Amino acid sequence: MAKILVTGAAGNVAGMIRPYLLKKYGALVLSDRRPVTDLAKGETFRAADLGDRDAVEAMLEGITGVVHLGGQPMDMTDGPWETLLPQMVSNLHLFYETCRKKGVGRVIYASSVHATGFYPTTRRIGIDHRLRPDGFYGVCKAAGEALSSLYADKYGLRTLSARIGNVNPEPIDERRLSIWVHPEDLAQVCVIGLEHPDIHNQIVWAASNNIRGWWDNREAFALGYRPGHYSEDYAAKALAGTVKDPIGDQFQGGGYCSDDFDGDEERTKWH
Repeated sequence: MAKILVTGAAGNVAGMIRPYLLKKYGALVLSDRRPVTDLAKGETFRAADLGDRDAVEAMLEGITGVVHLGGQPMDMTDGPWETLLPQMVSNLHLFYETCRKKGVGRVIYASSVHATGFYPTTRRIGIDHRLRPDGFYGVCKAAGEALSSLYADKYGLRTLSARIGNVNPEPIDERRLSIWVHPEDLAQVCVIGLEHPDIHNQIVWAASNNIRGWWDNREAFALGYRPGHYSEDYAAKALAGTVKDPIGDQFQGGGYCSDDFDGDEERTKWH
């Protein structure tokens, strides 16, 4: 029987997808540095700092699959490299190495639009396009995808990196009409990664049915992904909530691109 762990369980994204995963699996193990105070029937909690080797080993005891949302949370400003490197890369290496030792079968890694954020909004991209991170946070997410690839190829761990746009019950502005993913659709991506027999090391975009979207998600569709939520249902409200950003509006990463931007925007946009 599958025993599924959700890391970063006290965070907003985990809080939104937990009900769907719990309904699917009947039980979940949750972990975070902070306590989860709203445990539902069928949920248990294991406290762990992802930089603590002993705690990570205890967290992964008996686990067959992980939805890995833990690490440095994203906010509206890019964190300093000195903070992000240990929390998002070194701790992820410890996590994957412990998964290998403990015999965990599958990991869903929460990657991000920010690993490719410097593509212009005029381009449609797929998973084979090269990485273009829009800040140090995006660099760390790209490194996470590389670690996922290594542990799949060298050690046989089945991994799925979900490049997440914006998780919310509804899109709140124009940019999010292109990158939005409803929590139920994100949970569907996680289930595919946890169960599909053909998963080795897969990258997919975690996006709902967004006709304004910038991403070719054919690999997810080939695995059976069928998003059930349509961003245009919220278009009028989202457009009314849009705040213009002269630099960020040109690139898929939005404000992460405009933060401290001192480049050549035309050259960046067309290369």
